[in-house]
Amino acid sequence: MRTSLSPELNQFAADVLAGLSASPKFLSSKYFYDDEGTRLFQEIMKLPEYYLTGCEHEIFSTHAAEIYRSFANCGSEFDLIELGAGDGSKTSVLIDHFLHQTEKISYTAIDISQEALDTLTFKFSEEFPSLKVFARRGDYFRILESLKSPDKPRKIIMFLGSNIGNFSRQQSVDFFRSLRAVMDDSDVLFLGFDLQKDPRVIVPAYDDADGVTAAFNLNLLSRINRELGGNFDIDKFSHYANYRPVEGSARSYLISRERQSVQISALNRSFEFEQWEAIFMEISQKYSLKIISDLAAESGFRIKENFIDGRNFYCNSLWRPL
Repeated sequence: MRTSLSPELNQFAADVLAGLSASPKFLSSKYFYDDEGTRLFQEIMKLPEYYLTGCEHEIFSTHAAEIYRSFANCGSEFDLIELGAGDGSKTSVLIDHFLHQTEKISYTAIDISQEALDTLTFKFSEEFPSLKVFARRGDYFRILESLKSPDKPRKIIMFLGSNIGNFSRQQSVDFFRSLRAVMDDSDVLFLGFDLQKDPRVIVPAYDDADGVTAAFNLNLLSRINRELGGNFDIDKFSHYANYRPVEGSARSYLISRERQSVQISALNRSFEFEQWEAIFMEISQKYSLKIISDLAAESGFRIKENFIDGRNFYCNSLWRPL
């Protein structure tokens, strides 16, 4: 592996090496979200098949008053802090309602994409001129640790869009416990969970007719080419998604369409692919209300309130530390 890479690229290279050396091969979904990946995901969220965005938007529109009462805790000031904020389109529904109730709020977006942060900051500054808007690029936990203070207003830490579904159960528990460690006792978590439902509704959300989700997955191979000197021929891979109802998980793969060898110069390695060999790309876990409750308890939280859309497709869950 090249030693001249930045620390971030060294970690990226190390994770790619581990994944493509494994059997079966895999790549970490945390690397989906470079600027192009973030742009593609924003396209995905607008697709008719991708029901998650509409469900969460419905919850925010329908339950904004109850959500505000839970956040404000008898009228106290609070700071909204959104992890992986994206374009903020759903969050803006809540902020618009909140600002009609009080001006004692601020909003901080935390993301790894500077382009997404710049776009969001400009959008919110234009849309909500009275709102204090901050953008922080980097690691969630380090940034939250720097914001920890019992003298500051209550923090509402939001992790929306069912992003938690990309984690295994143990990874979810570890993530929530890490969040608890950087939270003050008065802070709360506001989380999005995609609920278990008819598999025929779920599968198209990860394999849309326009191929945007395929492009999103394939972009990670393009990123390896751009940043690590790979020579993946994108046309020689295809996207495939399925849903496993027993496990409650949607899974995405990239399939090698032919026997081939891929060289990655930053690793000084080549990787052999058999025809129809798969690279596991992403898991999107689906939840029952019991699973959500169990996750909260196991992670050091209790559920304060659940907000569910009209079709029982999606749940936004508000958690308080134990």
